[in-house]
Amino acid sequence: MSPRDVGLALLVAVIWGLAFLATRIGLDDLSPPQLAAARFAIAALPAVALARPRVPWLALVAVGLPLFAGQFLLQFFGIARGMPPGLAAIVVQTQALFTILFAVLVLRERPTLRQTLGLALGLVGLTAIALTVGSDLTRLGFALTLGSAISWAIGNLLLKRLPPTPTLELIVWLSLVPPLPALVLALIVDGPGAIAHAAAALTWRGVAAVLYLGLVATVLAYALWGDLLRRYPAAVVTPFALLAPFVAAAGSAVAFGERFGPLRLAGMALVLCGLAVIVLPRRAGA
Repeated sequence: MSPRDVGLALLVAVIWGLAFLATRIGLDDLSPPQLAAARFAIAALPAVALARPRVPWLALVAVGLPLFAGQFLLQFFGIARGMPPGLAAIVVQTQALFTILFAVLVLRERPTLRQTLGLALGLVGLTAIALTVGSDLTRLGFALTLGSAISWAIGNLLLKRLPPTPTLELIVWLSLVPPLPALVLALIVDGPGAIAHAAAALTWRGVAAVLYLGLVATVLAYALWGDLLRRYPAAVVTPFALLAPFVAAAGSAVAFGERFGPLRLAGMALVLCGLAVIVLPRRAGA
């Protein structure tokens, strides 16, 4: 990769890591379904200028529900219910482990030795993290965030069945799916008048968080990532995504005072090692 493209890949990792901090800030003003609806309503705005991908509407909805609606509703509820943002960034990345696991169970794919080793390391790390449930990590928050990773994994498997499509157009049009179910959930959970009240009471911090999540973390980051994937092999680009949890953990420690005990750090390290084993390219002759 050229130095410029390495910088762009690092920028995307930083953007995605900081998105967990933006989520925590946004949840001070909006409920989880309100924040999800606002994020994707903004992310879908470029659809007025971008042609719809050559994908049937039913397929867009089938992918968008688990990949975006399910993933982020569960993630936002998890953070709102006691999952620290830095730890959330680690747990949701286990989507790669669940993607492999579901491909084996549902699609009857045969995992490679590297995938099996990575899956084992990641699941041991996830178990270690689960053992740290306590004052700053609730069982509900952990379960919801784990559900976010599982929903993402299901979306990945469905995404693989779509025809080749430009990344930006696909992401923007998939963003049309979450707002409606998120708004319906907001009406059920928050009440009919809550949306108008939240919009009227929105602070500049909340507005900035929503704009960051919708325009920067979704549209801009995926546009840059898709461009890199078109020009380089996936094995060269995807390892940069492993840096996002480090950015989120460091940022959360500075911004919110999040702390990581020895067992939790060990679990986080094992999860990241498992992911690295899976996504990092093999050296020639190894």
